[in-house]
Amino acid sequence: MMIRTFRKCLFSRWVCLILLAGGIMIGYGVAWAEPPRLGAVRVAAVINPTVADFVVAQLTEANREQRAAFLLELDTPGGLDSAMRSLIQGILGSEIPVIVYVHPGGARAASAGALITLAADFAVMSPGTNIGAAHPVALGLGGEQSETMRAKVVEDAVAYIRSIARQRDRDVDAAEAMVRESRSFSAEEALDRGLVDLLAADTAELLAKLDGATYERRGESRLLRSAGGSLLLARMGWRQQVLNAISQPTVAYLLLMLGLLGIFFEISQPGAIFPGAVGAIALLLAFFAFQTLPVNYVGVLFILLALVLFLLEVAVTSYGLLTVGGIVAMTFGSLMLGEYFPPFLRLSLSLIAGTVAVFSGLFLIIVFFVFRTQKRPFFSGAEGMVGKLGEALTDIHQEGQVFVHGESWRAFSALPVARGETVVVVRVDDCLRLEVRPVSSPSGQDSSA
Repeated sequence: MMIRTFRKCLFSRWVCLILLAGGIMIGYGVAWAEPPRLGAVRVAAVINPTVADFVVAQLTEANREQRAAFLLELDTPGGLDSAMRSLIQGILGSEIPVIVYVHPGGARAASAGALITLAADFAVMSPGTNIGAAHPVALGLGGEQSETMRAKVVEDAVAYIRSIARQRDRDVDAAEAMVRESRSFSAEEALDRGLVDLLAADTAELLAKLDGATYERRGESRLLRSAGGSLLLARMGWRQQVLNAISQPTVAYLLLMLGLLGIFFEISQPGAIFPGAVGAIALLLAFFAFQTLPVNYVGVLFILLALVLFLLEVAVTSYGLLTVGGIVAMTFGSLMLGEYFPPFLRLSLSLIAGTVAVFSGLFLIIVFFVFRTQKRPFFSGAEGMVGKLGEALTDIHQEGQVFVHGESWRAFSALPVARGETVVVVRVDDCLRLEVRPVSSPSGQDSSA
């Protein structure tokens, strides 16, 4: 009896263990069957600090949520060196694998985009795309660069791209050629030269081809599971979109000019308030954008000098010389402002010419109306009383009363005035008394004229 009971208990335990093992296997099967989730962003713009911060923030979030990988779809003419390095640091420091995909057909990863692509764990290109032309452009340097300085900039860029290429096991010589010789490679050439890992026509093909690929982390090889994965595409919020928009050189330049116009109008016509408020906001936005751009601040000073000259034109009779000086200063400032911008960021000459013409015209119109207003006679206040005719209500010598402009005023006169006599106002003293003269007197006739 005891043996039978023991066998039943033993049998029950085996059944429990088998059920538990089956449950665990089913659980692993469900987990394995769940499609991988990849973080993703799409960048089709210049690499500026706003774009770099957005991408790094999304990459950090993907790492925190332990997604299978992070996909950066790229189409860029290049960008600023500081923004590029910030983005590359985020890629190299990522725990999850980073895929940079130059897409769609016709896209490019030029200049800074080439280095970002090489820094990825997996570099992929669509057919019909290109990569390269990463020769550094002098940014934010006063005056022309010497040969020594140019050599330093190039050598720094070469060392940086060689270091990235070695770390990602890519063709170091081809990567160096992109910097020294401004070489650019088609997608097929980049694959043949070992600059990228594979070609893919779309994201579905990319995920299928990368499934099972390995990457290195902390000295160990890890496996990427991407087949059938879902992309969690993140987009910029409205704040980031606004900051990215005003970081464009054309927008920043127009904001600067709009700000100066608003400030000029407010100073020349105090009390308008609205133009001054708009001008101040536009100037602050422009200065924010200039922090992210390699601006020549001598150009900014020339444009501010133009504002000062336009303001002086209102207060000083220069017969138009100050206005001409302001237009010349604005033109030189606009040309110098973007002197150190990369070629794809530079302001076009047609934009500069049109903007200077329009804003100079607006300044001239405002100056014209200010002059016309200043030349009008006074119709109110103490100045408006001078030259008005009135009638003596009493005899006036030292003190008396006159009726002027529909009101009774205290008055005094250096000449005797008889009651009922017509008088002209000479001035208004600090006690709001009117000094008058008889119209019949020679000085009174002169005053009334």
